[in-house]
Amino acid sequence: MEFPSIEKSFRDKICTSISLAPEGIGRFRIFHPFLFDDGDHLSIVLKKENGSWFLTDEGHTFMHLSYTLDEKDWLHGTRQKIIENALSTYNVRDREGELTLSIEDDLYADSLFSFVQALLKVTDINYLNRERARSTFIEDFRRLIATEVSENRRIFDWFDKDRDPKGNYQIDCRINSMRKPLFIYALQNDDQVKDATISLHMFERWGIPNQTLTIFEDQEKISRKVLARYSDVAGKLFSSLGGDNTQRITHFLHEIIQ
Repeated sequence: MEFPSIEKSFRDKICTSISLAPEGIGRFRIFHPFLFDDGDHLSIVLKKENGSWFLTDEGHTFMHLSYTLDEKDWLHGTRQKIIENALSTYNVRDREGELTLSIEDDLYADSLFSFVQALLKVTDINYLNRERARSTFIEDFRRLIATEVSENRRIFDWFDKDRDPKGNYQIDCRINSMRKPLFIYALQNDDQVKDATISLHMFERWGIPNQTLTIFEDQEKISRKVLARYSDVAGKLFSSLGGDNTQRITHFLHEIIQ
């Protein structure tokens, strides 16, 4: 199919405002109205390699995600599954960060429509529903601890089996092999903060030596009164897990567990 026919098929089947701009041999920039949520356009190029045409984002979609997420955050767990499902649904390949879709049987317009849908679905990881966001926070927390603390020094979901055989006062992670073990909490809501407060009071009553690190999913969502009571018994607090706090938490762990 020739260039004018390709452009016409895009306009007839998808949107009249789509246009193609040549950028060298076997390469066309596709101008279109499709946007990320922040207003940036999807980057889509029509290219020819080894006699075959395909669509590519040239790595722009994942680069766009990196503005709000660390790359490691979408390579594991819930986010990774969302991306894999989106790509497989629309037969899009991940070529070391570059997303591509081969054009078959001259179905240029159909392929472009599918490619746009795939790119938008990939960015859905920024808008996980409440349940998925909750699981992602825990996944991210566990992955960070597992990366920074050796397996022989950490115990996830720890509780004192002698004093608390039913696990009523559970800690998200305990770090051992230091004068005072480090109790780490990953807290998401008022109820969890209240439970952690009770647990720390109980450990104090039992005479269990400890130091604490708390990582909130979003500290601003915690009631001021609940947070105030928790602060009376808790040690180091981080208001969230992502962004610059990831590096701060890592630095804190390295300093305290030497």
